[in-house]
Amino acid sequence: MPDDEIEKVIKNIGISERRYADSDVCASDLCQKAAELLINDLNLDKNQIDVLIFVSQTSDYHQPSTAPLLQHKLGLSTNTLCFDVNLACSGYVYGLSIAYAYASLESINNVLLLVGETMSKTVSQHDKVSTPLFGDAGTATLISKGDFPEAIFSLHTDGSGSDVIKMQYGGYRNQSSPEGFKNITDADGNIRNGEQFFMDGMDVFNFGMSVEPKDIKLLLKECNLTIDDIDLLIYHQANRFMTDFFSKRLKISLDKTPYSLEKFGNTSSASIPLTIVTELDDRYTKRNKVIVSGFGAGLSWASALIDLSKCNISQLIEY
Repeated sequence: MPDDEIEKVIKNIGISERRYADSDVCASDLCQKAAELLINDLNLDKNQIDVLIFVSQTSDYHQPSTAPLLQHKLGLSTNTLCFDVNLACSGYVYGLSIAYAYASLESINNVLLLVGETMSKTVSQHDKVSTPLFGDAGTATLISKGDFPEAIFSLHTDGSGSDVIKMQYGGYRNQSSPEGFKNITDADGNIRNGEQFFMDGMDVFNFGMSVEPKDIKLLLKECNLTIDDIDLLIYHQANRFMTDFFSKRLKISLDKTPYSLEKFGNTSSASIPLTIVTELDDRYTKRNKVIVSGFGAGLSWASALIDLSKCNISQLIEY
């Protein structure tokens, strides 16, 4: 990209840096490192982990699921319930809702939620829409039984918009073939093939504008709260211009919306927990009422009201 276009991206979208995993490093490797640190920091007995959930759209293989591989690598008990969830930018909130549901069961005490993506492996480096946006990250969250306020979730899906964000080939509907690897140049000069990530940027922008503020207002109404009652609003880190617009529409101070976007880019499902790890320092001492909200491929969007006041936060690992 020419220098003037790079400056425009930094100014409008808010991304200056991204992290790309090495070619032999998968999202599961990043999540494994995060999980090992978290387990060590909490001095947690691995046999006490009852459930492992891996949320990602960049899994190790089509088969088997990645969660059992992580169970083995982490040395967890064979009694651990393990499964994958294939979701992108709304995936952390969806994953949290599943983890909370399991933790509410009498027989479950600890749920390990591993959320990560290596989106750099999916985008064409000649696609000006996607290449500036995406970075790689892996995260680990432990949800445990305890005396905490109830978490409230708002989860939505609209499959009619599935073509807006898509990788056309490489699955079983359109299996890998020479046709899928053929490079296509679009009207704007972007070059990609059917095995690579495609996003209609304007449609995604319009989608986010139409659902995000509305969903957060719906959640507030359900919880009998106003936006002034909220301590923090942590967005999926998609686009600074877009999410700042959400905040203006919601009339929430930008001081209550932490960002990790500038340094890490859009890390898809990992962006919300990555923001929690890197940004929730002494500047944000009030964390009792926190809204987390994500939107993306599916199309799907999700918001939740959670309490982070007693949350132990580990340090970032640059792997």
